[in-house]
Amino acid sequence: MAAEIVNPRSDNGADDGAQNEFFDPAFALHRGGKMEIRATVPVQDRDDLSLAYTPGVAKVCSAIAERPELVHDYTWKSQVVAVVTDGSAVLGLGDIGPEASLPVMEGKAILFKQFGGVDAVPIALDCREVDEIVETVARLAPSFGGINLEDISAPRCFEVERRLQERLDIPVFHDDQHGTAVVTLAALRNAARLTDRTLGELRAVISGAGAAGVAIARILVEAGIGDVAVCDRKGIVSPDREDLTEVKRELAGFTNKAGLSGTLETALDGADVFIGVSGGTVPEPAVARMAKNALIFAMANPTPEIHPDVAHKYAAVVATGRSDYPNQINNVLAFPGIFAGALQVRASRITEGMKLAAAEALAAVVADELSAECVIPSPFDERVAPAVTAAVAAAARAEGVARS
Repeated sequence: MAAEIVNPRSDNGADDGAQNEFFDPAFALHRGGKMEIRATVPVQDRDDLSLAYTPGVAKVCSAIAERPELVHDYTWKSQVVAVVTDGSAVLGLGDIGPEASLPVMEGKAILFKQFGGVDAVPIALDCREVDEIVETVARLAPSFGGINLEDISAPRCFEVERRLQERLDIPVFHDDQHGTAVVTLAALRNAARLTDRTLGELRAVISGAGAAGVAIARILVEAGIGDVAVCDRKGIVSPDREDLTEVKRELAGFTNKAGLSGTLETALDGADVFIGVSGGTVPEPAVARMAKNALIFAMANPTPEIHPDVAHKYAAVVATGRSDYPNQINNVLAFPGIFAGALQVRASRITEGMKLAAAEALAAVVADELSAECVIPSPFDERVAPAVTAAVAAAARAEGVARS
């Protein structure tokens, strides 16, 4: 029986906030959630029931108990990912808690299915301590083929991911870090090519030293960027600073070969690339001091660090995190295919090589269609997921982490 629709106002006439659902189509779409679980086999008669459940299921359980690797063949484990959050750093909303994060986690799960054919289950944890998160996810892990960490605040997210990767023998991937990094690298490869340069000729500046900023810096260095400086609220992350966290000290050790110090504006002087993952605002005079044919990826949502109208005055290529401008740096271009490829070969982890392969494959999708407004595919380009999946699976085999 359908649920009764009641007036969202309380008895005293006060608006309890729920009335928005009568006017906003987002509320209508989300009513009842965006997911369901359905059977893939029939259970319509006694014979079906005896195979899907008892007594038939006992044979399968016993076989898995004797040969644990059979769990990948006879359960959903090999094709399902847990999307795990504590709700502490959700989209542009911040620390809203586990229950309020569920609509985002459901959204992530349906993107896994829509764009990568991967089943995913949203899991919002009511705990914040690193030890608690790690222990909880580790105990849930036998049910899943991979763990996608989502919207966990920095710096805890780094330790949570590292410890789970060390403890589990399935892929553990913090998408806020690595998904952003993969798509950024893919777009930058194509933007460099469009302007007749290589990555090795570019000096980049990243605004933001959180999860995404650190991962982007790492993958750019791995890919052979000429140099990259990362800036936080206090300026350029450099070894001479005494206020650095452990993560930022490590960051200072493999970035900023030029030895720059000072402000973001100082770093931008003559820089070829700006990558924004901070949410701050960059003044136009600083943008004007960038090198000719600059590449500006201002990815903060909903307000880019550099407005596209300003960026286009000085840049050959402009990208944002928004869907209403060309060249959207969108994680959905990466994570479905990365997990699909890893699950396809039952990878024990996702390596740096697999991420680089994903970026190269993603860039190659539009390699013959490059223009200033097309350095990265659309999320709806049907070539994306198969290309990334195949590249990641091949890289997993090449790096020795594939098990099938």
